[in-house]
Amino acid sequence: MPPSASTLQVALPVPLPRVFDYRPPADLVAGEDAIGRRVRVPFGPRELCGVVAGVGAPHVEPKPVDAPELRHALALLDEAPLFHGELLESLRWLARYTHAPLGEVFATALPAALRHGEPLPDTHAWAWTLTPEGSREVERLRKGTRPRRLAELLQAGPRDEDALDLLLEDWRSAARALAKRGLAERVAVPASRIAPEPQAGPELNAEQQAAVETIVAADGFAPVLLEGVTGSGKTEVYLRAIADCLARGKQALVLVPEIGLTPQTLARFRARLGVPVHALHSGLNDNARARTWAAAWRGEARVIVGTRSAVFTPLPDAGLIVVDEEHDASYKQQDGIRYHARDFALVRGKALGVPVLLGSATPSLESLHNAQSGRYTHLRLSKRAGEAKPPAVRVVDVRKRPLQAGLSPETLQAIDHALHVGGQVLVFKNRRGYAPALLCHDCGWSAHCKRCDATMTVHAGGRRLQCHHCGHRQPAPLACPDCGGLALQPQGIGTERLEEMLAEKFAAFPVVRVDRGTTQRKDAMERHLDALGDAPGILVGTQILAKGHDLPHLTLVVVVGVDEGLFSADFRAGEKLAQQLIQVAGRAGRAEKAGEVWLQTHHPEHALLQTLIHGGYPAFAANELAMREAAGFPPFAHLALLRAEAQHVEAAQAFLLAAKAQIPLGPPFAKGEAIAASAVRNATGISPPLKKGGPGGFVSEVELHGPMPAPMPRRAGFQRMQLLLSSPNRRTLHAALDAWVPALHELPEARKVRWSLDVDPVDLY
Repeated sequence: MPPSASTLQVALPVPLPRVFDYRPPADLVAGEDAIGRRVRVPFGPRELCGVVAGVGAPHVEPKPVDAPELRHALALLDEAPLFHGELLESLRWLARYTHAPLGEVFATALPAALRHGEPLPDTHAWAWTLTPEGSREVERLRKGTRPRRLAELLQAGPRDEDALDLLLEDWRSAARALAKRGLAERVAVPASRIAPEPQAGPELNAEQQAAVETIVAADGFAPVLLEGVTGSGKTEVYLRAIADCLARGKQALVLVPEIGLTPQTLARFRARLGVPVHALHSGLNDNARARTWAAAWRGEARVIVGTRSAVFTPLPDAGLIVVDEEHDASYKQQDGIRYHARDFALVRGKALGVPVLLGSATPSLESLHNAQSGRYTHLRLSKRAGEAKPPAVRVVDVRKRPLQAGLSPETLQAIDHALHVGGQVLVFKNRRGYAPALLCHDCGWSAHCKRCDATMTVHAGGRRLQCHHCGHRQPAPLACPDCGGLALQPQGIGTERLEEMLAEKFAAFPVVRVDRGTTQRKDAMERHLDALGDAPGILVGTQILAKGHDLPHLTLVVVVGVDEGLFSADFRAGEKLAQQLIQVAGRAGRAEKAGEVWLQTHHPEHALLQTLIHGGYPAFAANELAMREAAGFPPFAHLALLRAEAQHVEAAQAFLLAAKAQIPLGPPFAKGEAIAASAVRNATGISPPLKKGGPGGFVSEVELHGPMPAPMPRRAGFQRMQLLLSSPNRRTLHAALDAWVPALHELPEARKVRWSLDVDPVDLY
């Protein structure tokens, strides 16, 4: 039977750049309303869940005479399209821009439960209420206990879980205790019932007020960069803008870079806004993520706060998108579909016709360049909110100084003084573990990962070795494997070693370590900060603590290991270090108490440090942008990185050489090049010189670098190589990629390697 006009073109989550044709389920005639709906189909011996990308004629024509009959789809899973309108078109754009299969883009945009074919969940809210027996037994519960206080709160009627978060600390354990005794139960209530009373915010200063007025006055799409020094009250600007958005009956999406920031942000937003605030991040279980996504799809979720993947949230009533800490590299997905959440938020904002607010104390150079070029509105908050003053910065020269776990005597005295006058101290070391390496003092042997070109990090006080690149773990040897000697010594400093030394040195004060190893459990960050409370104490942490946390009692920040970021082959290293130093320094002195920042270094005269101290981040950014432009690096160039890995380096190299030979420098590419050349000629009156290259000697603006080994050539047992493409014109680069990527899938060498294409890479690793 020939394919009918209602053939389904299905995008499936497979690494092939095409859609697949199916006949509709036997009892269904599918029309345009099927586009965007999930569908279950047979695929070889398996069944897969895909998304209908189109209907009509078969995707591949003409159909071979001996081609098998099209198979029927098994079932359409949704009554209405999950992807439609703006979100559908934005995802199609993302597939084109990243040169990724549309089916994999659709799968990335769905929560795991929906991706696997589960039905769209109910989106009621949850509340707790007393049972009839619980109402009778309230007075018999022991006074002052959490179960008694929770029962007293529930006497007035059911309380939703968001409200309980604000009213009673650790109420969930009390609720479980009451439920176990049959005194309380969890009940479903309509989402609209949740309406916590909004709290008034602080009075805005002139800069904040001007920023809010600019944002709320925006008509349609308006990219806004809000550059504010740490502690300047950027979150307050977000809240006022969101409140205006809600007053107009619109939805707001807020992106934050880390899961650890989400609970603190949620608590603040819930306290200030008179609507529920929904969370969406990987720390939630699959069902919770699907419920939030579905609530947004139905228009019930009015404020959504989430991490990178929340950028795919449906927004049928969109009014505002906020990207907090927009410079943060965690917004870039490093595997699968390599999208950048900040950039995709801007694409969605333009399609939705709403303002997109990018906030940071240390904006990315790409965003600063766009602001300076007039593409973004540039708002500045130059003063800290309230009475808070900028911290005093001191560079500590540790050359020839005796060090204890990396800390100089002067630094230890400063910590002691800060603690004894009632302050809190943050000791920042961006290296988790006990020590970066294990070394034999007799023969020089060091512990290396068997699967990576990397040293093993020492953990657990020297008892365990772990590779931070592939996750491989093993016990530390009792003797040197090379010489049999017993002089194995941890070399260098990690957060565990700092914690051990500081706990011994300042035994009268709590020492709390905050890094990836101590914050993996749910609400771990809040528990750590609550353990410190308002009392004097020491926080030892990595970059997790440098991102947006409000620590009002912190008076001293000590940065250990500044030198590690001063010398790097990565062209972004200076930007990352400057952002990190400014962000971590900004944790100090955010309330009434004055703050200090001590930077320990063996290179006190280094230009980057001197620029930051005397000119701040704006001076650094101006210098760095000038150097980037001279060197032809982003944002003045556009990159694409083709990575390949295989068990043997020859296979990876053969694939990249074959891929390089396939780069189309012919007519499709010439069109993009001609556009770029015309733009230069129109702007300058000079025709740009064109680089030779490619088969047949056709000209192009794309430069090729490689194939070359990755900076870490071996990782997790695979040999890794890469090919870098660079062009000063984005359109030219994508014109080449449009014609090139389909050819990569057809290469015989591609079947022998794992390969990926990263457009606009953040790390050239």
